[in-house]
Amino acid sequence: MVPLSLKRLFIFHFIVDYLIAVPLMFAPKTIMSLMGWQNAEPVTARLVAAALMGIGGISFIARNAKADAYRHMLTMKLLWSGAAVLGLVISLFEGAPFATYGFLALFVIFFGVWLFYRLKI
Repeated sequence: MVPLSLKRLFIFHFIVDYLIAVPLMFAPKTIMSLMGWQNAEPVTARLVAAALMGIGGISFIARNAKADAYRHMLTMKLLWSGAAVLGLVISLFEGAPFATYGFLALFVIFFGVWLFYRLKI
């Protein structure tokens, strides 16, 4: 059985991902410069936006799935957020802008939440 709190969290995750992804997709240089990246490469930013749209989109589309589907989705989210944490930490060592700490905190929180639910169901 999938906890109602996890289903609601998947909807929240969809909203957060799309609030970040849509502006990043259509105005990558502007959005990135607001966060401290002065010479952001728009192709890379749009790839991040696409990943957020895909992962957030499946959170919404599959919100009423069975427990087996949730286990697979949570595993995917763990891989994505874990890799993001690693990449952000490496970037901080290389001098990434201060906003990177916020993204790191967000991905660490999501990783912890996904791990909690993955172990639960």
